[in-house]
Amino acid sequence: MRVLFMGTPAFAVPSLEALAARHDVVGVITQPDAPSGRGSSLHPPEVKRAALALGLEVYQPAALKGEAVEYIVSAAPDVICVAAFGMLLPQSVLDIPPHGCVNVHASLLPRYRGAAPIQRAVLSDEVVTGASIMLMEAGLDTGPFARQVTVPVNDRYVADIEEDLARFGAEALLSVLDEIASGTVVWTPQDPSLATYATKICKDDVALVPDITAAQAHARVRAATRRAPARACIGDRELTVVRAHPTDERVAPGGVCMSHGLPALGFTDGSLALEVVRPAGKGDMTGGDWARGAHLAEGTCWRCTR
Repeated sequence: MRVLFMGTPAFAVPSLEALAARHDVVGVITQPDAPSGRGSSLHPPEVKRAALALGLEVYQPAALKGEAVEYIVSAAPDVICVAAFGMLLPQSVLDIPPHGCVNVHASLLPRYRGAAPIQRAVLSDEVVTGASIMLMEAGLDTGPFARQVTVPVNDRYVADIEEDLARFGAEALLSVLDEIASGTVVWTPQDPSLATYATKICKDDVALVPDITAAQAHARVRAATRRAPARACIGDRELTVVRAHPTDERVAPGGVCMSHGLPALGFTDGSLALEVVRPAGKGDMTGGDWARGAHLAEGTCWRCTR
């Protein structure tokens, strides 16, 4: 089939690569290059880099209207495939391909519709999460789905879960396109009474505060991102907690102790040992290395950075 692909971050790359290996990808639409890093120089989205490596045409409109819609019409796709594109598709775009717009959404719909489904699944202590291949409509992730795949959550970090879902979602997308081509696809409507919404993660969602449990703190560390990091101030030193694990060390909420060579922060029912941290203005280092350099005094306390 003639496929137009829309996607932006690394999550979308496996779907693009899978489509390019099996279908005629007539174009790739992704978000404009965005400033990042020191100096705020422009960096291309991961999908743009992957598309150019595959020799595919890339188009980066600021909005899906006017010339962008004309571009899609001229590409004459049989189907539009979407994965973490970052823009809502207007009805004028949804109506273009004869087989519709098919989205790889990183949740078991109707749970966790919206922008941050994996992070919200981790924060909600879900046992499993997954990806849904859905037919897009005007509502936010409200369309019927043809296939779902599941992965465990357990104590895993968002990046690890996302990597699995990107790969399994790409495989499921290919299967659904085969069913569309053969006329055997079955779309299952979502039950709106079971819908939940995964709003964008903010710093408050992953803030480390002494008056939560160690398990809740661990979930916040696992759900954190570069844009919304899990941060704490130990003594007078601010740092980001990159990786951690709960321990049996008993320390008062807001207290600090050492656990098997790692600094551990006290919460209401236990503590959290800091495996990897990122001090302000520095790169990642082990919690043990940081603690040795910090020369933590006995009785040191920690607090939220807010």
